[in-house]
Amino acid sequence: MHDIRVLIIDDHTLFRSGIKLLLERQAGFAVVGEAGSALDGVKRAKKLKPDVILLDLHMPDIGGLQVIALLREEMPTAQIIMLTVSEDAEDLLEALRAGARGYLLKNIETDFLLDAIRRAAKAESVMSPLMANKLADAIRQPEKASNASDSSLEKLSPREREVITMLARGASNKEIARSLDLVESTVKIHVQGILRKLNLSSRVQAAVFAVEHGLTSQPH
Repeated sequence: MHDIRVLIIDDHTLFRSGIKLLLERQAGFAVVGEAGSALDGVKRAKKLKPDVILLDLHMPDIGGLQVIALLREEMPTAQIIMLTVSEDAEDLLEALRAGARGYLLKNIETDFLLDAIRRAAKAESVMSPLMANKLADAIRQPEKASNASDSSLEKLSPREREVITMLARGASNKEIARSLDLVESTVKIHVQGILRKLNLSSRVQAAVFAVEHGLTSQPH
């Protein structure tokens, strides 16, 4: 298996250098480039074709959320991890909606970062524990529970609605399978169907969608 190709986009030179040095000391990682501005980062991503992009949320030229959209358009196969100091739950939700694969705070431990990059490279969603708790709080107390009859929801089958409701509560495929009396492979098929019908890229995005549309009650 080839090294995970990582691109670092952050306007703080010292921080970029530290992350680069950290990754270069680890087996299985290759820092293919770094950028101090968002636009330069997009250009480098197109040229270098990284597997994982570490992106700061607050960039001086273009906001990180806009950069996600540009990167998703230019490099749809690259997995984007926000690496930021922002603990704001709205920033988290906006980043996930825009297509980020993960959201990590800059005070995380080294081993957590390395594991997160490995998981993101395999298209798994990653999140700092604090931000996962904030997402869970949003799920328990959704502020925007309207539009449950949105046309997007009408695309989902009754079973898919049950599955996405459980995703919103943070259930794993195994837990969903056990609760709905399904085999785990069937749950995976339902999750993929949900992502395809709602034009989402991860189960975290599906959970956010479910929260925003009030699908957080126990399925009947």
